[in-house]
Amino acid sequence: MVSALYDDRLIMGPALRRREVCIAISAALIAVLGFATVVHLALLASMRPDVASVFFRALALSGLLAALPLGVLWLLERRERQTPWLFAAAFLWGACIATGLALPFNSAFLELVDAWVAQHPVVTQVLGPDAAMLLAAPISAPIVEEIAKAVGVLAIFRLLRPEFHNVRDGIVYGALVGVGFNWFEAALYVAQGYAETGVPPYGLQLGSRYALLGLGGHAMSTGIFGAFLGIAMQTRRGWIRILAPIAGLVLAIAAHMVNNALPLLAALAAGAAGEPPPVSDPLDLGFVQAFVSSSLLELAIFLPFLLLTALALWRSSVRERRVIHEELAGEVGGAVSAAEYAAIVADRVLRTRRIDPLWPRASAALVYAQHELAFRKRRVRHEGRDPERDSLAVAWRDEIFRLRAVVSSPPTAGRAF
Repeated sequence: MVSALYDDRLIMGPALRRREVCIAISAALIAVLGFATVVHLALLASMRPDVASVFFRALALSGLLAALPLGVLWLLERRERQTPWLFAAAFLWGACIATGLALPFNSAFLELVDAWVAQHPVVTQVLGPDAAMLLAAPISAPIVEEIAKAVGVLAIFRLLRPEFHNVRDGIVYGALVGVGFNWFEAALYVAQGYAETGVPPYGLQLGSRYALLGLGGHAMSTGIFGAFLGIAMQTRRGWIRILAPIAGLVLAIAAHMVNNALPLLAALAAGAAGEPPPVSDPLDLGFVQAFVSSSLLELAIFLPFLLLTALALWRSSVRERRVIHEELAGEVGGAVSAAEYAAIVADRVLRTRRIDPLWPRASAALVYAQHELAFRKRRVRHEGRDPERDSLAVAWRDEIFRLRAVVSSPPTAGRAF
């Protein structure tokens, strides 16, 4: 559904209600975007033409692979589906802004570690020629990258609060930012491997970085932060509102650190056993082999995180249906018909409610508006205010009545909902 109401909702966040604050936030976002753009242009300018060609080819392949996790996340939001541009904004924050913010800091830290390793040859003897990378990866990248990605999720939370209802929204938006970051980073590592060896490691990098259907790695770690941000949204306890996002960021960084520390731990184990440092994975490793081995490894290491995420998604789905059921009970005979409410009561986790007499697009628009009315009423009630007097709840009722009027009129070509 695309309507004027959706555009009006975007300014409902408290941070955007004052003109001077809105201008300041816009200026800050433009400055961040400008900085990230300069970083990416400098990166592309530093590439040889053949390396740039490999990079763009890998970026296209990475985009095809990213379609699967994006589809899964789109499906998870089916009861309160947002417009595609909001999904794109979260994805592009990870792909363009977070990567642009993280790249110079990671590069600077790697240079510092490289200089330190050069002064301590014994480190290279133990860890091998990749000693600097092995040491820097578990420290700089988890901290810098998770903070850069978390800022994007936090920006959505603060600026577009009407779109942020619960833990599920936090997981979805966090994972979207992570998928965007992974999309760019996977292509960058393919180009880097080609620049260093002359062989583009498409299978190794794309297979390993899209393990678990692209929902591991960056998507999982930033999804953890988003989940805790969703917890802060749902609670009424002030101390949880403060500590939950901090705990989520710490856990995201910790998960990222564990993932990046695995090669270092393997090298240290080999050194302790008196063996030579393990060689890197072969650059010609096939996509399927890299995907399967990386997926199994992430399952073994991050199984508790994945199980907790699955549990949070299931509980959030139960809560969503309960909110819709309870809040729309008082709307029967008005915004909701008796038959529609019966379908709401019968709704289940894996079933998406539709209004049968309407064609799919009109049905989806009306169901979406009813769900948004329910979520808005619950939030207003949660804040201790009267949902019957809330301007946005009233606007959603008006939108529902408008949609009914449109679908009851004779069909016309090109009708928009």
